[in-house]
Amino acid sequence: MLEAKSLQKNFGDVTAVDGITFKINKGEIMGLIGQNGAGKTTTFRMILDLLTPDQGEVLWKGKKLTNKVFNQIGYLPEERGLYPKVSIEDQILYFAQLRGKSKKEIKPLIDDWLEKFDVKGKRGDKVKTLSKGNQQKVQLITTLIHQPELIILDEPFSGLDPVNAELLESGIREAQANGASIIFSSHNMNNVEELCDSLIMLRDGNQILNGTVKEIREKFGRTKLFLESSLSLEELKQFPGVQSATVNRDGISVIQLSAAENGKAIFDAATADGYIPTFSQQPPTLEEIFKRMVGEKNE
Repeated sequence: MLEAKSLQKNFGDVTAVDGITFKINKGEIMGLIGQNGAGKTTTFRMILDLLTPDQGEVLWKGKKLTNKVFNQIGYLPEERGLYPKVSIEDQILYFAQLRGKSKKEIKPLIDDWLEKFDVKGKRGDKVKTLSKGNQQKVQLITTLIHQPELIILDEPFSGLDPVNAELLESGIREAQANGASIIFSSHNMNNVEELCDSLIMLRDGNQILNGTVKEIREKFGRTKLFLESSLSLEELKQFPGVQSATVNRDGISVIQLSAAENGKAIFDAATADGYIPTFSQQPPTLEEIFKRMVGEKNE
């Protein structure tokens, strides 16, 4: 279990991280989200002891992190770093050895990992001959191949097309199934909603939301209504609490309510003559919450 207690980091007069607290249990995935400069990477660097917190502490299984523990960590930094003139195989072996693994342990695994991530290249090819996307997949392999118990991924989906993003998701889920504790940052809220058991949202170094995706969405109320009925937009706009009403590309009315309880009157009216194809009252999406909480200009 990874635990951060009241982490704070200052750079001169700037407080980059201010009192972040969280826990990630074995086999859990946590998302760390926020606008650029919110403190995500600084938080990762404090966990990894690359930066020393001015206040607070980081614990792994109830104890402070040691060199032995760092061999159990897989870290993918936002700034990718591979040696372009080194072969894929030597690159993977080098990073694995840094984590205490031997060549004998890792060599037999390389082909399976290259296949798992669909890397377009042979193990003897130099990294510089690969496309940017395939280089990124090689770096992901170096992060995961030593079977770490704690995985930290800083913007892992950046630059990946949907197919390769799906491969990464599969790799993350496999690591989770093997009991790894995983924390990752992303600006893609769909990835966060799809993968995370819990999340933290940062704004200017402050922790402004913390909980499961469902808990956080439900806090904002079920104020978005999707409706397919005979009621026109003009009729819908007349109901109390309706802030807006539009029709999406599928022909379904999308209604923004000021409060969740305003949906009942619309439901009663829409179903007065019986069956309707669609009535779904939902909380805002994570992306909508992100824009609301940190400002759309900072997305």
